Amino acid sequence: MTSSDKQPQVAKEYISSNSRSSLTQAVTQYFTPELASYFVAGGVAGAASRTIVSPLERIKIIQQIQSGAKGGQYHGVWRSLVRIWNEEGFKGFMRGNGINCLRIVPYSAVQFSTYETLKKIFSSNGAVPLDTPTRLLAGALAGITSVSTTYPLDLVRARLSIVSASLYVSEQASSKAPGIAPALASTYHTSAVKATPAPHGIVSMTLKIMREEGGVRALYRGLVPTALGVAPYVGLNFSCYELLRGIITPPGKETAPRKLTCGALAGSFSQTLTYPFDVLRRKMQVTAMGDGALGYKYNGAIDAVFTILRTEGIRGLYHGLWPNLLKVAPSIATSFYTYELVKKWLGTT
Repeated sequence: MTSSDKQPQVAKEYISSNSRSSLTQAVTQYFTPELASYFVAGGVAGAASRTIVSPLERIKIIQQIQSGAKGGQYHGVWRSLVRIWNEEGFKGFMRGNGINCLRIVPYSAVQFSTYETLKKIFSSNGAVPLDTPTRLLAGALAGITSVSTTYPLDLVRARLSIVSASLYVSEQASSKAPGIAPALASTYHTSAVKATPAPHGIVSMTLKIMREEGGVRALYRGLVPTALGVAPYVGLNFSCYELLRGIITPPGKETAPRKLTCGALAGSFSQTLTYPFDVLRRKMQVTAMGDGALGYKYNGAIDAVFTILRTEGIRGLYHGLWPNLLKVAPSIATSFYTYELVKKWLGTT
């Protein structure tokens, strides 16, 4: 091989070596032990925050998907809690929480670690101070990333949360009295008229959705409205929290109550603004259950919005808001506080 033939090969090897070096530098720059601590802290924070508000989370989902004020049987936070306790006991409060934690651990871990990484990228490793719009963008991208990676678990969790509630119209009652709206029967407890049994496990529900509703694609039903709602919600959540931290917890006053207050206010504000997207997400997730037994059948997100507005008005986009607000304040407060606590315990600032 002549010297002229060797030159292109040397050049290729040099370029390849530089590419590998650049990739290695990028990986070591952002995928560090510090990032691992963000991931762990985020996962622990998510599990802790969701477990303490599991009963309110279930009530919120049920109220979101029941068809209208007249057709639904779960009204008011206290009455709904009592109803679930009488029909299902303590297990009813925790129903769906197992898969919720299974989902929220990676969801929260990805969200916090992505947000921290994006902050480093946008600020050139702290060299440039971040403004509020940039924090909003970082939070929005972190929210989209986390929800996209865990969405199937969220859909299955929503199905498991309502599958035992008194929402299904009995086929037997419907056949006995045509033209008359039958009473709603529970699929969990024994009643005078038994409804069609429904799966109560994570695996069985997942397989049922894939088998009856279009395969893997069915596990992502409602992803678009979810992403549209999550992006501004998470962006507002992070940016509001950090803004409030600068006001409520100045140096020397970083007490636990003050930190919890920052999280509660940030979560309540951001969730209230984006709540209609959450309602739409739940409606889309359960629209295929029971072939319309829940009282509605949508052809898409846009059709769902117009149908809700036509049949229930603006109020239909805010069903379950009250229990959601009761849930969000302690949930987000616990999430941020636990995240910072675990992060500090792992030796990361």
